[in-house]
Parts: sequence; C-alpha cells; structure tokens
Amino acid sequence: MDPATVKQKLIAVLRQIQADSSLDCPPLTGDTIPVEDLPGFDSKVWPVATTMLAAEIGATIPNDVNIFVNETTNLPRSIDEIAVFVSEVLKKHSEQQAAAA
Repeated sequence: MDPATVKQKLIAVLRQIQADSSLDCPPLTGDTIPVEDLPGFDSKVWPVATTMLAAEIGATIPNDVNIFVNETTNLPRSIDEIAVFVSEVLKKHSEQQAAAA
C-alpha cells in the first residue's frame, strides 16, 4: 500500500479518535507528530489507533510494532514518517507470508 493512502487513512483515524475522546484536534498535516501534537494521545491510545488504521487499510499491522515512535531512535514519528513506515511494514509482512506459502 502506498504511503499517500496510508497517510489519508491515518489522518482520518486520528481525527476520529480525537473526536470520540472529546479532545481538540489541530489541523493534521504530514509534519504533525501525533505523540507531541495531539492532546491526550499517549501510549494507551496508540494500540487503538494502530488497530483502527489496520482495519481502515484492510491489512495486518503486527502487534509488536510501534508505528508512532521509532524504536531505534526513540523519537516520535510524524504522520508522513508513519505512512512510509507502515507501507514498509506491510510490504515486509506480505513478502514473509509469500515466502512461507
């Protein structure tokens, strides 16, 4: 799945979470860093957002993958970085499934 599609779906999911939580949602762009820029968006919400995104894109995002924080640098990702990362994760996952088949 291409990063542009993932980005579009991710922005919709983030807006929905903020609305459902009755929290403010600033304008979301590719430069927005959800972990820093969204009120109340913390590590308790991340798995919910990841699950909702997976449902929106119709793909599986492994449970052990944190899409919101880079595990190597421990720095939070921007929406653009998340979109690229998720696209890469999905590509690797599909390649692993194909190799196992």
